[in-house]
Amino acid sequence: MLLVGVLVGVLVGHVTASPGVARREALAVARRGGARKGHGPVPLPQPAPLASFYRVPVSGEGQWQPYGRLVDGRPAVYETRLRLPGQPGVVAGVAWMDTRLLKARLYSGSLSPGGLSWHYTAPVSHVAARTLVAAFNGGFLLADSHGGYLSEGKTVAPLRDGAASLVIYANGSATVGAWGSDVKMTRSVVAVRQNLTLLVDHGHAVAGLNPFDTSVWGYALNNVVDTWRSGLGITADGALVYVAGPMNIVDLADILVRAGSVRAMTLDMNPLWTVFATYRPATAGGYASPSNGTDLLPTMVQSPQRFFSLAYARDFVTMSG
Repeated sequence: MLLVGVLVGVLVGHVTASPGVARREALAVARRGGARKGHGPVPLPQPAPLASFYRVPVSGEGQWQPYGRLVDGRPAVYETRLRLPGQPGVVAGVAWMDTRLLKARLYSGSLSPGGLSWHYTAPVSHVAARTLVAAFNGGFLLADSHGGYLSEGKTVAPLRDGAASLVIYANGSATVGAWGSDVKMTRSVVAVRQNLTLLVDHGHAVAGLNPFDTSVWGYALNNVVDTWRSGLGITADGALVYVAGPMNIVDLADILVRAGSVRAMTLDMNPLWTVFATYRPATAGGYASPSNGTDLLPTMVQSPQRFFSLAYARDFVTMSG
């Protein structure tokens, strides 16, 4: 009964152009949600509730709740929890992000990807904090990612065909796909973060996943199978979905699929590196700060402070209104 009570608490708890330029701009606006003069972007439809892996869900399980500051008066992030299949005492956190209201940005660190000349690096600046809604961890160290890294006009490591890629465009929109097929280099691409290969493709977990794996899909600390893992997916209508929790690689893929991902990739893993936080200042134009931040799961080792820490030396992603 105590476990059920704890679970219930956790679960409930953004000169005239030539015809060609004009057309490209119109397409960019459409991708951002059809913004019109005098109007904000049209938000994506709210996500549908997620089905539990169990016949009888715990109260609040799979039910979305808004988190973080509002954008144009609307929620831009929704969160929920799901109990892991076969482990009813363990929950995963799921965050849904409206890419019509939010703009993504890749922040780089001195350790990952390396270097000290980054403009966008921790801590999040006072100016950026004015619109910050959410932030989450990036991928593995480049040596372990088997992929490339591009940001701020710098290619730190060559982009690899077939690699799972988070791609961010000049207008702040973002997607996930296999490099060279789903996503390719264009003039509007401003950042690419690659990490292994796709974990979910065409709406299904990729073949050959081993629930006992501790190395193929990232090195698990102390060979713990159900270590903290995180992943990022893109839904059919263009929302980003982030999942994290102590689980094996099959669980991560299954929950990303259940959350509507048509393509998804792994992000960083193990307790010290998985973190997702939303921020909701007391006023609409207030500044995000650790004091008004909330972790996706209360059991996350890292806190909303991480993205405001000068010592944070790894890459991460912000979502701003």
